[in-house]
Parts: sequence; C-alpha cells; structure tokens
Amino acid sequence: MAVYTDNHGFFSIVTKNTEYQIQADKYGVLKHIWYGSKVNADMSYLLNYPDVGFSGNPYDAGNDRRYSLNTLPLEYSCDGIGDYRIPAVSVIHSNGSKALDLRYKDYKITKGKYSINGLPAVYADENDAETLEITLCDTATKTEVILRYGVIEKYDIITRCAVIRNCGEKSLKIKRASSLCIDIPQGEWEWIHFHGRHTLERIPERQPIFHGIQESSSTRGTSSHQQNPSVILCSPDCTETNGECIGAFFVYSGSFQIQTELDQLGQIRLTMGLNPELFEWNLNSGEEFETPEAVMTYSNKGFSKLSYNFHKIIRENICRGKYKLAERPVLINNWEATYFDFDDEKILKIAEQASKLGVDMLVLDDGWFGKRDDDNSGLGDWFVNNNKIHGGLKSLTEKIKNMGMKFGIWFEPEMISEDSELYRKHPDWAIQIPDRKPMRGRFQLVLDMSREDVQNYLFDVMSKILKSADISYVKWDMNRSISDWYSSELDSEHQGELPHRYMLGLYALLERLTGEFPDILFEGCSGGGGRFDAGMLYYCPQIWCSDDTDAFERTKIQYGTSYIYPVSAVGSHVSTVPNHQTGRITPIETRAVTAMAGSFGYELDLNTLSDDEKTAVTEQIKRFKKYGSLIHNGNYYRLTNPLKDKSAVWSYVSESMDEILVHGIIYRTEPNMNRKTVKLAGLDESAEYMNTENGKFYKGSALMNGGILLPESWGDYYPIEIHLIKAN
Repeated sequence: MAVYTDNHGFFSIVTKNTEYQIQADKYGVLKHIWYGSKVNADMSYLLNYPDVGFSGNPYDAGNDRRYSLNTLPLEYSCDGIGDYRIPAVSVIHSNGSKALDLRYKDYKITKGKYSINGLPAVYADENDAETLEITLCDTATKTEVILRYGVIEKYDIITRCAVIRNCGEKSLKIKRASSLCIDIPQGEWEWIHFHGRHTLERIPERQPIFHGIQESSSTRGTSSHQQNPSVILCSPDCTETNGECIGAFFVYSGSFQIQTELDQLGQIRLTMGLNPELFEWNLNSGEEFETPEAVMTYSNKGFSKLSYNFHKIIRENICRGKYKLAERPVLINNWEATYFDFDDEKILKIAEQASKLGVDMLVLDDGWFGKRDDDNSGLGDWFVNNNKIHGGLKSLTEKIKNMGMKFGIWFEPEMISEDSELYRKHPDWAIQIPDRKPMRGRFQLVLDMSREDVQNYLFDVMSKILKSADISYVKWDMNRSISDWYSSELDSEHQGELPHRYMLGLYALLERLTGEFPDILFEGCSGGGGRFDAGMLYYCPQIWCSDDTDAFERTKIQYGTSYIYPVSAVGSHVSTVPNHQTGRITPIETRAVTAMAGSFGYELDLNTLSDDEKTAVTEQIKRFKKYGSLIHNGNYYRLTNPLKDKSAVWSYVSESMDEILVHGIIYRTEPNMNRKTVKLAGLDESAEYMNTENGKFYKGSALMNGGILLPESWGDYYPIEIHLIKAN
C-alpha cells in the first residue's frame, strides 16, 4: 500500500524512496507537511510559526495570532481569504465575490490510477498504482475541490490534478485552476526552467530563487518554444549525482503557467496549471471541471535520478500504443532536400538511394496536397496534388514499398490558408475576431478545434488519405502561435473557455485518429520543438526535437530536453552541410552520433553525398540498429554540460549495467592537448568492463571515479563513440 492515513486527517504517500505528507488540522485546513526522502515519521513537528505582523487569522482560530493562512504551508491555496501568496484556485461567485475557504471534508483511497475526461494523463493498473482523493469544501458556497494524487510507487512518481465541483445552487466562474500546489517550508532552493526560441529550445537556466514571484509560462496557445511546461527545484549543491531536487512537468500542450514564490518567511510555493491569462470557465450548478495533470518526483541523488524517474514514467505510463517501446524505423525526410520543389520522380530518386543505403522509411513532407507550392496557400485542402504526385499516393507508396521501404506523410491539420478551398467554403472555421483583420503567422490562420464539425472534417479527410495508401507514419505539424481568440460557436460569456476547449478538441481528434490507425507511428511537431510536452507524447511517442539540425547546436537542445524527456521521444536527423540553419560544417559522423540520441533518421538528398559518405551512412544505420535498444531502453546520463564545457558527452547504460555506450563531440581541437577524461555513471563498481574497439579492460570503480580517456581528436567537432561490455 502506497497511501497511509491515520483516519484523523493525516496522510502519507510513500513510494520506493520518497514520502509526501499532508495533514488536515483541527480547523480542517489542509497543510503540506513534507516531501522528500522516506522518513517513516510524522514531520509536522517541524512546523512552528510566530505571530507575523499583518498576517491575518481565520475567524475560527479566535485570538491565536500564530495561526495564519498567510504563513502556513498549504496543500491547495485559495484566493480572497487572507493568504496573500500565489493562489492555486480562484473563482468568482454569482454575487461577484472571490473568497474560497476550502476545508477538509473526506477522502478515498482506491487501487489503480485515476483518469481525466478528455485529457491525457499517466495510466497504470491496480498492480502498479494507487489513487488518493481528498475532498475540500467551501461551506458558504458549497464549492468543492477534489485533490487527486496518483502514486506510481516503483518510479517515485506522484501525479496531481484537481476537480472543481459546483455543489451550490448558483453558477460560478473559475479564473484560476492549478493542477499542482506545493509549499516547501524548509531548505534553500534554486530553480531550473527550460527556455528558448525557435531552433534553440529547452535550454536549462538555473537561478537562485529571489523573494517574490518567478514565472515560466506560455500564452501562445501551445506549450511553446520559449518556455517548456516543466520545472526543477534543487538545493544549491545539487549535481547530476548528488543533492536534493524536486521536478514537475505538465501533461498539457496549450498555454500554461508555472510560478515559484519565496515568501516573507523563506518558504517556497510552487504552482503549475492552466495560464489564467487565457483561461476562464463557467461552472453551473451540478457541474465539475477537471484540470490537466501535473507529474512530480523527488530525488536525493541529483538530477540523474530525477531524469530516470521521468524517463520511465513517460516511456512506460504516458506513451501508448504499438510504438511506445518499439524500435523506430530509420527514416529519411525530404524537407531539407527539396522543400516545396518536388514531384514524384524526384521523391523516388531520393527513395531509391535511401533504400540502397539501408533506410527503412521515406517521409513525404509539406507540399504534396492542394495548391501548395509555397507556404502561402493550400492548408486545409487535404487532397493530393496530382501535378506533383502523378498517379496519386497509392502508386507512389507502392513504388517505395517495392524498394523495401515504408512510407510516411506530413500533415498540418490545425491550420488553414486563406487561399484554400476550405477557407472559401468555411471562413467561420478559422479563429478570428469579427470586424478585425486577423494576425497571421507563416501566412496561415488557425482552425477552431473546439468545433465538432471541424474535428469531423479533419478526421474524415485525413482518414481518407491514410486509407488510400499503405501509410506507416504521420508527422503532425503546427507552425504558428495562436492569437485572436474567438469562436463563432461560443457566446460572449464563454469566449474565455476557447483556449482550453481548443486543446480538448485537438486531443479528441488525436484520440480518434490514433485509435482508428493503431499501426501508424504518429510524430508530433510544432516548428520543431514548439510543442514538446507530455500531453503530445500521450498520442505521439516521438516529437521532432527542433528545426535546428546543426549537430553542435543540437547537443545543447538535446541536453536540456533530456532532463525531463526520454531519448526515445526525441526526433533527430542527420542533415546536409553547410547546415541550413547555421551554415556550420560538421563531419557526417559527428552529425550521426548526435542524431542517434533520439529516433534516428536523415534529412537530406543522399544522392548528393560522396561514395565515402554513402558508405558512412550505411555503417551508421547498422550501428544505430545494433545499439538502438540500448539507446532507447538504457539509462541516460549527462556526462558533461555542453553549455559550459568544451565537449558534449553522454552515455546509455543498460539496466543490468553490463553494456555502456558513450557518445559525444569534442568541440575544438587544440595543438599539444592533454587527453581529456570524463567520469562515467551508473556502472557496477566491482565489475570489469572491456572496450570492444581495442580490447582494453577497466574497473567500474575506476571509470566512475577516475573516468575514461576521450579519443585524440583531429579537427573540430570530433565525434566520440566508446562501447563497453561487462567482462565478468
């Protein structure tokens, strides 16, 4: 049993290595007591608060000025009742007031993991999970909040969501609905968020937490390139292998808000949920609203253990379907080889060369449909452009299959071009405010995914395409941020619901399509990594990591990504040089080593390569297939920091610790250099390991404490590959 209670308001959630404690006190206020290492003891003795000036007291506390909601560590903070820190929930009642005073009502413990209607969430059966539900109630308005905790004991994972239920007689409006609220009464903490931009996503930034509020958020209608819906709090001494850290990620693909507040007493409050700038929800009597899910873990062994927990839960309990653990095909995508300038003859020429070199699949990217010769037209018209694809998709697919390859295709379903048959027929389907010219992005508008007729249209036209030929893969793209929020389907009172209804509609469509086509591998994309989140991974077990395919830049992007997301979720390709984003020239072997830290493929015209490069491609594919299971299923370790160090080095270690693959890049070669070393991690200290290339033996303890010598480099961006196996 993972959840314990003394039936007097004290709850302890115990996982393999951690413990999370909650307590409803004598006034029914639900307090957060502890989140950290397993202690098997009531930690409430640590909470001892003074009378803090200008911190008011609940009426039922009488003249006890030491008891204040403004100082106590609360489990789910409310607005308007004297806690002046970040609220987790905020509502407006029918009389215009905002106060919500939630007190403990009851609880329920069940086997298995809860689900959330219409939203992606961690899933687990009765053998692997338990659910704790704690019901809080505001007696004045009969508003209830049910806090849900899903416990995956073996991975030290606790999930959080909230259900807001209107049990009163009058309607109310929800203005803020956080999925996670946690108060940390003790300790000194720093925070890490993952910022960036298009072609440079998820760069970790670590900063001390200052007094006041720090925020990581998106108002773009997507989780965004600029901020990722994930956060880590860590002790100042935390490293990859030592120190305390608490991490959380949001299982949601739309606008979000993460706030961290250091209060007047040095306590930390962390909240995660829907961004209130783009959210409100009308809740009538008898209705309820379920928030998306947040996923938490704690590690006292540094960032590597935190990442291990997150990688496991995403791989095992968020990704679904045939491909969640399966080895992925090595693919070639024609985008950087041709852009819009292609026909079936050019595609077949690329496919023929790819087949000879051992590629498994060809993916036809943007430009195969409607009137689509550039990015100014055609979106929404999901029918084949017969001027480019003579004979249709079936004929093209059969020819590629006869070469021994599978076929995949690109869609951007959520978008519509003004120059399209669909827009001319249904201009009201686009998100745009009446009597205003819309803001364009990439010269395209956004379809109103909250509408069932839009969802049905997309399901029908996409299904028709996917059934018309033997298609094994779909790249689902989304190439702009959303603004001009307005739906002709909603009245003025409900327009604020559109951003969340959009996500519910998107998820509903993805659920239908992935259910209808279970043998198709769906890959997410949003201008590369603009929607790289656990919500999309629930439907698409891999996401195109970034539109920046430069090997040097990719080491930084993939480094930050790896803190939260597993290698198997990362779409990564070898592209041409000079690189199309940076102009940088890197060796083809360096590009391959970097791209192997993901779902491997190519994004160039292989016909343009030299004979030596073609031979290298064949060998790279063989190596990836040899090591693919280790790369995707092994434990991932960051061995250097490419944002600061002169090299990027990482490793994959099998669960049994009997095989290790070290990959990386030495950025610059200098004359008269000493050989550099890097310390390995996650090995059996007592074992002997053999380097399979030169037959040399090393003790596990030596490799972890002294390190392994990196190769002598020649030229810039020199690739590293070291394969070790246990010798005894």
